[in-house]
Amino acid sequence: MLNKWLFTRIDNSALVVFRIFFGLLIALEAFGAIFTNWIRHTLMEPVETFNFIGFEFLQPLPGDGMLYYYGVMGFFGLMVMVGFKYRIAIIAYTIMWTGVYLMQKSSYNNHYYLLMLLCIIMSFLPANRYAAIDSWKNPKLRDISMPRWVWVVIVLQMWIVYTYAAIAKIYPDWMDGSFPEVLMGSKEDYWLVGGFLQQSWVHYSITGFGFLFDLLIIPLLLWRKTRIYAFIAAIFFHLFNSFIFHIGIFPYLSLALILFFFPSEKINSIFLRKKKPYYNKNQIIISPYRNFLIAVMAGWFIVQISLPLRHWFFQDNVLWTEEGHRLSWRMMLRSKSSSGTFKVVEKGKNDTIYINDSNYLSRKQMRSVYSKPDMIWQFSQRLKRDYAKQGKDVQVFVDSRVSVNGRPFRRFIDPKVDIAAEKWHHFKHHDWILPSKLD
Repeated sequence: MLNKWLFTRIDNSALVVFRIFFGLLIALEAFGAIFTNWIRHTLMEPVETFNFIGFEFLQPLPGDGMLYYYGVMGFFGLMVMVGFKYRIAIIAYTIMWTGVYLMQKSSYNNHYYLLMLLCIIMSFLPANRYAAIDSWKNPKLRDISMPRWVWVVIVLQMWIVYTYAAIAKIYPDWMDGSFPEVLMGSKEDYWLVGGFLQQSWVHYSITGFGFLFDLLIIPLLLWRKTRIYAFIAAIFFHLFNSFIFHIGIFPYLSLALILFFFPSEKINSIFLRKKKPYYNKNQIIISPYRNFLIAVMAGWFIVQISLPLRHWFFQDNVLWTEEGHRLSWRMMLRSKSSSGTFKVVEKGKNDTIYINDSNYLSRKQMRSVYSKPDMIWQFSQRLKRDYAKQGKDVQVFVDSRVSVNGRPFRRFIDPKVDIAAEKWHHFKHHDWILPSKLD
């Protein structure tokens, strides 16, 4: 039964067309980062780099190096699009994108994480078997079908993303419309729609539609009778997000993934009119790497299902502590404001130095550093190292205050704890984060 489900041959039109869109979009993501100055503001100008902890060896290239880096990534994206040296191109893009993803958290985005996952998945898929330079140059590579497990991996991955996004919305500030109100409040100056977005019924509509869309979009796309209506809803949802939130390629990437839910005949009639589906639709070709493939798929999805659950095993509310927030599909769920100071005290002396954080941090980093415990810890370590170079053994104390979704500011970090002396724990609560009063 498992062999039949995973290894039956199905038409590969969805994968082929998706590869073309995917290659174009990841190329645009790379080139766009250059021309919008995102790279300069995020990776080149800041003095401090907030890596994912444990990946401090990943640092931006000096000078204009990151511009060339992204230029090469964009070129690999175009190679993916046309299917030229596909495997080399997609693996190279995956490695380079993963590198920059782990390199900085100042501009953390769940969509960047999703792109990394899709790049990893696409590295293993036979996406260059048709409408590709590779299959044109090597006819033996040409194929019009693929094993069903390819479809299963893509659909299940997206189901996990949307389902966890829906589950994360089941909390008071979303369900009562208060956070959508906060979210839309920052869009009041938008041309034409700014005033419209401030109306209460719009906030409640966003509340209900956002939750139901994330929860039901995959099942509705899978069911033939509701597929076209779900597709129309997806177009509205993603274009709205693109216009209001300016979140890059993600809305268009999500729409491209819907290709996997439509019949191959429909895809061929629109995109691949010369493609004739002449293959044995009941053929089952079991891969010689069957057991290894199934083990890798099982391991992948165990991790994908487990990671978003980890915050439940931490003390306190993830909206406050941020512990377990990343890699969990907790998208557009809260707005945080923060302020604070870092102070350095040399051991054995009473002198206190209040740090001018603008000497170290960009404006974007300063907006995040006082509300993200891992960034607070990393900056404290940086200060301790800097003073150690001067021959000084120092303590670093932080006075940070945070507001969640417009609530009053409350003290976030215990100001009596030397943060520079603390160890970082990836899967354990940090006691120097003061308790929240969100519940």
